[in-house]
Amino acid sequence: MKILTHGIGLPKATIRRRLIFSTPTVRTLTFRIPMQHPSDLREHIAALEALGDLDRVDTEVDWNLEAAAHTRYSVERRLPAPLFEKVSGVEEGFRLIGSPAALSSAPDKPFARVALSIGLPPEATGRDVVERLVDTWSRPGIPPKSVSREEAEVKQNVLLGDDADLTRFPVPFVHHGDGNRYANTYGVIIAQTPDGSWTNWSIARIMMVDGKHMTGLVMHPQHIAQVWQQWVDLGKPMPYALVQGGDPAIPFIGGVPLPDNVNEADYIGALIDEPLKVVKAELSDLLVPASAEIVIEGHLSIERSGVEGPFGEYAGYIPTETSLQPVYSVEAITYRDDPIWPIVAEGTPVDECHTSQTIGMAVGSVAALRAAGLPVTTVWGSMYSAGHWYAVTVPSDWRDRLPGTTPEEFARQVGETLYSTKFGHCLPQVFLLDDDIDPADEHVLLWALATRVHPVDRKVYFEGGPILPLLACYTEEERHAAHATKVVHEALLPAPGERQVTSNFEHAYPAEVRSKVLARHQR
Repeated sequence: MKILTHGIGLPKATIRRRLIFSTPTVRTLTFRIPMQHPSDLREHIAALEALGDLDRVDTEVDWNLEAAAHTRYSVERRLPAPLFEKVSGVEEGFRLIGSPAALSSAPDKPFARVALSIGLPPEATGRDVVERLVDTWSRPGIPPKSVSREEAEVKQNVLLGDDADLTRFPVPFVHHGDGNRYANTYGVIIAQTPDGSWTNWSIARIMMVDGKHMTGLVMHPQHIAQVWQQWVDLGKPMPYALVQGGDPAIPFIGGVPLPDNVNEADYIGALIDEPLKVVKAELSDLLVPASAEIVIEGHLSIERSGVEGPFGEYAGYIPTETSLQPVYSVEAITYRDDPIWPIVAEGTPVDECHTSQTIGMAVGSVAALRAAGLPVTTVWGSMYSAGHWYAVTVPSDWRDRLPGTTPEEFARQVGETLYSTKFGHCLPQVFLLDDDIDPADEHVLLWALATRVHPVDRKVYFEGGPILPLLACYTEEERHAAHATKVVHEALLPAPGERQVTSNFEHAYPAEVRSKVLARHQR
């Protein structure tokens, strides 16, 4: 498969900043960064097409529900990603791409879209993806590289003042029952603290109010809310840039819970092993991806005066509630010729909310647990549970590494570590399992949960902690209070030598018998 390359070399002298604490456990990755990586959404689309994982839709579709319905149908049936090349009601050439980072239609490469997004080969496994992101977590960041306007594709078209109007673009209406069209389902919001010390790139839903205004979720303790609060404290609206497209790693990393004061652009540079190209925004000193498809600029109000929602969320339900949120003014829009707007039709698993969010939470969990000195093989957020279940797998010699620790004490240490993090409110149920299983294989994970998790006992409860109000497993009262009980299920096997043998092909037959069977099937 041919993937187009960046064509940017590392500068001779690059200032590097350590992203986060070092991890005590060094693991060997199955894959390293390849020589080539899709540098923008268009190269990512070309890579999907080369893989047979792209569906060019050349008949006209409507941005009003129809494009999202096509996208949702493709996601639920694991079909190729739809590229809508003709969208009604907008300028010719304006396009939409559905599910660019959902599970792949390639049966033997389920994580291909995710892997390509972060610079891994399409055959990378779920654990490969997590390990690559964890490895990057502990490496020095590579700051982005500023380029001129002439070099920046996103500056090919510039709309200012009254001309900067969202109605010129195929902003999708995603679900029947949503509060309005949604301008952000798979883009990043760039915001900077007033003193310029921290630039955050994050992903959060944003609803279009009209052509000149948007509103979206700004919830504490998320980073967008932390940065916004500093502007509120000053009594000044916050400059922002909303980015659609660009390097496919950008929206994916926007969902990884990096620590406070770490710049996502630096992390992405370390991930792709070269500086990300950026260019100055039109209205502020913010730096935006030079290869982005569309960048919307303006200011975010200090008041919560916009009625946001409802919206069909990642838990798989369309709620009826709305909330008051800050309002984004639309003051400038820059875009590439024939721009492509990404769309995620959130709903039941598995779409980008499940691939990016669950993997992002898993990466943060692995980093936190290893930093605490706990022996961890991997962490996996079950995508088919809509990110409501997380499996922590540990090596069979964990008792030797934690002498004198009981399984219950181990489970408590895991919970205390995870629930003390900023993202711990997103992890309602954690399952502590042995690493004889691959938790990214959802069939194997389901078997392990059903046969190793006790119906009543071996649970460690963490009561009264903060929760994400979008978690559907809690009561309405708990979601409104944003506090409830979380749990770690201790489901560890007995020590090696005391366990039952697994009744499967690998363990229930002698090697010579297996060899005969394999020889027949490998002819």
